[in-house]
Amino acid sequence: MAIHQWPKHQQPREKLLSKGSQTLSDAELLAIFLRTGIAGQSAISLAQNILSQCGSLRELLDKPPEYINQLPGLGPAKYASLQAALEISRRYIEQGLYKKHIIKSHHDAINFLILQLRQKHHEVFACLFLDTQHRLIRYEELFQGTIDGANVYPREVVKRALLHNAAAVIFAHNHPSGNASPSIADQKITDILIKALKTVDIRVLDHIVIGELESCSFAKLGWL
Repeated sequence: MAIHQWPKHQQPREKLLSKGSQTLSDAELLAIFLRTGIAGQSAISLAQNILSQCGSLRELLDKPPEYINQLPGLGPAKYASLQAALEISRRYIEQGLYKKHIIKSHHDAINFLILQLRQKHHEVFACLFLDTQHRLIRYEELFQGTIDGANVYPREVVKRALLHNAAAVIFAHNHPSGNASPSIADQKITDILIKALKTVDIRVLDHIVIGELESCSFAKLGWL
């Protein structure tokens, strides 16, 4: 049976409008995005099959274009739309931080950083530059490396912090391996950066490691 023949309260779009997007399953959300099914499958059935093949909605969004393009009901146009939706989500959170949000805890920073770094397939070292009230001035990805690590240059970090007139910074990097546990090298570079920034009276509030399913905060661990 086609979705438009379902009772109104069961149709994903009507359910979203009446009860809110948070009440929809991953398959229902994807079905709204797909809009139509294919021969023999409603949009809901197609969405369920896609998610079953990919593992989850997040894993679908992480797939490369060549994988998504060969899935029934998708293709280059749908891939572009998926990536646009993901980027809209990133910018929604980022612009909210720039406009008014004060970073009060490591949770605030982690929620932002997950969207920025979790999808990266290589290691990236980034900084959140903050003002005296811990409002975000700028987020910058400063160094990129291979999956094994990134080269981080303290002088450049200090230079960027001074350029943005930052009063404090939060460091962040991802572990493409998925394990968010900080390495000895992570701890050493953090200590070096803290000392370098201390010479110009800029505080280091945290260093956050973004993994596959978890994140790690140096501040929460009591390492700063």
